[in-house]
Amino acid sequence: MTVTVFIRYQIDPFKRAQFEQYAKRWLAIIPKCGGELIGYFMPHEGTNNIAYGLISFESLAAYEAYRARLRGDADGVANFNFAEEHKFILAEERTFLRKVVA
Repeated sequence: MTVTVFIRYQIDPFKRAQFEQYAKRWLAIIPKCGGELIGYFMPHEGTNNIAYGLISFESLAAYEAYRARLRGDADGVANFNFAEEHKFILAEERTFLRKVVA
């Protein structure tokens, strides 16, 4: 069963450009570490402080293996540190979803 991680970010609306840099870095890091990146989505119109990321995995076990690889990846660690240093992510929520099939 495929599992999709739906990440909801509350971001500082005055630091959207920094969040976009952060998201663009994940475009290469996530697939390298084993995630199937569906995409990152930035505020465009309306609410200016909510962004999303969606990543799929074959299973929860595959997600856990991905998280372990991510913690050991130099680029991943650097991107986490970039976010922490610049404080553009105010809150982050993760929901694990499965696709409804007939």
